[in-house]
Amino acid sequence: MTFVPVMWTVWAGFVIFTAAVYIYRSSLTRDEEDQIFLDDSFDHEKAAQAMIVSKIAKVEPLARVGVWLVVAMSAVVLVYYARDIMVQLHLIG
Repeated sequence: MTFVPVMWTVWAGFVIFTAAVYIYRSSLTRDEEDQIFLDDSFDHEKAAQAMIVSKIAKVEPLARVGVWLVVAMSAVVLVYYARDIMVQLHLIG
């Protein structure tokens, strides 16, 4: 198998992983409230919001890693094609 299909498959895998993490994170934040509960009668709401925030905090490092993997693999793709262009133009050997 040549390098190009493997390169694009790895890049697509990273993009799909990152998209899945962002979709999961957005489904978690859908139920997040942007208000402060000052009364003690809303302790169950405070607990639910704290649980959502803790889940988002666990997913956030995965989202960052996914973005960096996509950026790194995109750089590999760009370097590969820039080198290929230079070889085709006989600028490098």
